[in-house]
Amino acid sequence: MQNNTHINVKIFVFVMYICMMWVAQAWSDTTVDHSIYSDLLEKYVTSGQVDYQGFKTDETILDQYLKVLEKVDLKELSRNERFAFYINAYNAWTIKLILSGYPGVKSIKDLGTILKSPWKKKICRIDGAVITLDDIEHNIIRPLFKDPRVHFAINCAALSCPPLISKPYVASTLDQQLDDSTMAFINNRKSNYLTGNTLYVSRIFKWFSEDFNNNIIGFFLKYAKGEFKKELESKRKEIKVKYLHYDWSLNGT
Repeated sequence: MQNNTHINVKIFVFVMYICMMWVAQAWSDTTVDHSIYSDLLEKYVTSGQVDYQGFKTDETILDQYLKVLEKVDLKELSRNERFAFYINAYNAWTIKLILSGYPGVKSIKDLGTILKSPWKKKICRIDGAVITLDDIEHNIIRPLFKDPRVHFAINCAALSCPPLISKPYVASTLDQQLDDSTMAFINNRKSNYLTGNTLYVSRIFKWFSEDFNNNIIGFFLKYAKGEFKKELESKRKEIKVKYLHYDWSLNGT
C-alpha cells in the first residue's frame, strides 16, 4: 500500500512539473527579433513576386537574420512565437537555398539531384542542429501545430505556391495573418476556381488532404468569400474536385 502511494505521489509530482512547464511556456514573453527579415521582405517582395537579385545583393544581411534564428532558444518561446519562428525560418532558408544557385536557377527543383530533392538538403541551422526544409515542414510544423493554414504561409519559391507575403509572421498577429493568407489564396481565381459543378483546386489539397480532414469543399466554404462562397454553398452536394497543374517555375520578378 505504501509502495503504491509512493508511486502515485511521484506521478503527481511529475504531472505537476509538466503542467508548470507548459504554463510557463504558454505565458513566455520571449520574442524573436525579425526586424532584419522584415526590412528585406519589404524591399524585395511585392505582391508575392520575389526580387532574388535584390536578395542576392543583400545576401550578407539575410545571413545575419539566419544567424539570429540560429541563436534562438526555442524552449523559451510561447507556442505562437515558436509557430511564427518556424514559418519564417522555412521561408528565409528557402530564399537562401535559391540564392545558392541564383541567377542560374529557373526552379527550386533545379537545386536537387536524382538522389536528393532540394527539400532534403541539410541547410537549416536551428536549435543547435542542421536540418532540412522537409524536417521543418513535415517533422515539426505539421505534426506539432496541426494547422492546415500553414500551407498558405510557407513558400516553396514556385509560381503555384501560395505567395510569400512582404512581412514576417509574428506571434501577436499570427492567427489573423494565417487567416489572411489562407483567404487570399482560396479566393484567388488563378489558384482555385469553380466551373459548373467542378471545383479546380491547387494540388496542395491533394498532397496534404489529411491536413484538411479530407474535406476540401468544407475548407473552401470556411474561407471563401462573396459570390464564390454563395456558389459553393448552392452546389456543395454536386461539386467534384479536380487538381490543377503545379507550376514549379521560380516566383521571381
